[in-house]
Amino acid sequence: MKFAILFFCSLVSSIMFSQPTFSEADAKQVIDVFFEGFHQGDTLKMRSVMAEELVMQTAFSDAQGNHKVSNGKASDLLLAIANRPETQQWDERLLDYKVQIDGNLAHVWTPYEFWLNGKFIHCGANAFTLAKTNEGWKILHLIDSRRKTDCGY
Repeated sequence: MKFAILFFCSLVSSIMFSQPTFSEADAKQVIDVFFEGFHQGDTLKMRSVMAEELVMQTAFSDAQGNHKVSNGKASDLLLAIANRPETQQWDERLLDYKVQIDGNLAHVWTPYEFWLNGKFIHCGANAFTLAKTNEGWKILHLIDSRRKTDCGY
């Protein structure tokens, strides 16, 4: 009888104190909200899933074949989105999601193609780092690659 009571108490306490888990679908949803805002020109929607100090970078090779990493500002991206002419349609097509989660940290890898007004511009991959904050799951870091050839996935 003591064993049954002890077992029941431990079961109830583990249910009461367990946190809801962050799933692969939840991680995809954060990225989807970001890109919904991106495509709609809705910077408030984008900000809803961005950390205050979001780090942005791009890895690329220049015309001479030199490998570079450039640092960007999230505020510049948001300003570009807010001021995008209505005649421009930016279409970043995510081709896949690869998600890894460990506790309060997640990583989402999304190969993509970028199209401007129906014309292919470049391809690459986005690598998002997400973390659980007091305000919910936020994108802390975004680095992307960009190239115009060898886009087969």
